[in-house]
Amino acid sequence: MADSVLDRGSRQASSSGSAAAAAALRGRESPDASGRSKIVYRLDDRSCLVQLVPTLSSFTHQRHEIVPGTAELRLDFFEAAASKLAQHGVRSVFRERVSDTSYLADWCPYLPFETIVKNVACGSTIRKYPGLFDPGHRFQQPVVKFDYRIDPEDQPLPDDYVVALGHRVDVLRRIALDVNGCLQTWLEPLVVLDFCLIFGFDDASGEYTIVSEISPDAMRIRDGNGAPLDKDLFREGAGADAICSRWRSLVDAVRSE
Repeated sequence: MADSVLDRGSRQASSSGSAAAAAALRGRESPDASGRSKIVYRLDDRSCLVQLVPTLSSFTHQRHEIVPGTAELRLDFFEAAASKLAQHGVRSVFRERVSDTSYLADWCPYLPFETIVKNVACGSTIRKYPGLFDPGHRFQQPVVKFDYRIDPEDQPLPDDYVVALGHRVDVLRRIALDVNGCLQTWLEPLVVLDFCLIFGFDDASGEYTIVSEISPDAMRIRDGNGAPLDKDLFREGAGADAICSRWRSLVDAVRSE
């Protein structure tokens, strides 16, 4: 079953990476971790294979669906974003792509919370704090906040709890803001409203690293007319064709820059 992960899609994979992953996966019947949008197979103490699943979810709008074509586009964007961030000294677990929807990554356990950067009041800011900010209000300084990852809905996590868990709020905040600056410069003239990151802590290096994908599934991006290029399309009820068309235009834009 695990061997079939590398057989999906027609993209020309890295021969060395694909061969190494296939050898490590041979005979495996089940993944080491799985969620709504990805499956993870641990290859050894330092590496894993991540298989993206073409699903999109929205707790607020009570939607969880298979949306064909989105896994490939998420990885198209993440591959480009990981390269761009690496050029600016920001670490992620991404190593190399091995198929349309899978990639080799560093093995690094996830922290139990996500780090969210908001340049504009939108999404949960408007829903959870009604009347505090007008929709679309641009913050003078980006807001960085933490949410505890738990079903059915993530919950706000005060900074002091992050510290009590043994983590450095100042370091996580600095990295998140570095990512924000890099994404805004890279994607200009598109507008980055917000995005979320999940970090892991690499015991070997003693550093935090981004373990989640950076893609239109985990951020809000607007074109020059204010139209969404992200999961808000799904939240608003768009179908697979419309979502993939807009996401493809986003991927084409970042690849041509």
